[in-house]
Amino acid sequence: MLAPHQFWQEIYPPQTHATDPGAGFFGLYPACLPDGRQLALPIRVLPGGQDRAVASLIVNQASFVVEDALALVMTDLASAYRPEIIVGVPTLGLPVAANVARRLGHPRMVALGTSRKFWYDEALSEPLKSITTPGGEKRIYLDPRMLPLLQGRRFVLVDDVVSSGTSLASVLRLLATAGLRPEAAVFAMLQGTAWHAHHGEVPVHGAIATPILTRGSDDRWRPST
Repeated sequence: MLAPHQFWQEIYPPQTHATDPGAGFFGLYPACLPDGRQLALPIRVLPGGQDRAVASLIVNQASFVVEDALALVMTDLASAYRPEIIVGVPTLGLPVAANVARRLGHPRMVALGTSRKFWYDEALSEPLKSITTPGGEKRIYLDPRMLPLLQGRRFVLVDDVVSSGTSLASVLRLLATAGLRPEAAVFAMLQGTAWHAHHGEVPVHGAIATPILTRGSDDRWRPST
């Protein structure tokens, strides 16, 4: 069993951790990269109940080795859309967005923000919620000075995790307000499937994917059906 501070620190060889969903998981969920290597994720019980949980990824607590492994896959996914610039979503999406942009050979990226600067236009903002911050509504902003970097250019949206899809929907609405649409959205992790209802026609990809988990009578966690 890993100690709390040991999660997200190592990429394991294929089949290091058992992956049979029927047998269930206890303590960690092994997410697989496309090449079969594994990342051990802690299982976190969702608020409001003891029988539903998610496999958690907090990118800014991950080792650089783990971040780089995720970013490498994300770069391959993003490159298929020939982006001219990357748009990063705060807060935890910004490190991987910068990593992906560098790997694509870009000199910079565009970072959305959740802190309103005095020169921002409130019309270029949207309410923002996420599964990890229930009740903690804030707003996401597009700096109007960054519009020339995006208008008429191909760009890909990069973030850490998509789960409920409400944050993704907010970002897409914000971009649409400015007359913008990403070629695709690329995430370090796709969590569950609720987000399927919120991405419209924008293709969505992830370096790893994890299910919503349900606790069984044997106290082990299995993918929800």
